[in-house]
Amino acid sequence: MPVYEYQCRDCGEIKEAFQKISDPPLTTCPHCNGGLKKLISQSTFHLKGSGWYVTDYGGAKNQNKECNKTKPNTKSKEPKTTSKKTTVSKD
Repeated sequence: MPVYEYQCRDCGEIKEAFQKISDPPLTTCPHCNGGLKKLISQSTFHLKGSGWYVTDYGGAKNQNKECNKTKPNTKSKEPKTTSKKTTVSKD
């Protein structure tokens, strides 16, 4: 459940509240009965585990396998033909 911070407009006291996203915001200060405004605070979001950094993602073996899968087939089974210019002389 998210933690929301509210600050009283009258006394300046800051209150934290555990609320569901669907809950209505708090409107009155429990200390002085003044009006509350919702604060935007810094989140504590952390990415944990492997795979979040360039150095953690995949190894050399995985990169080579992926490169081989995506390379276009450059070897053709059909014989290569070369075009030669021929000149036709008019006599």
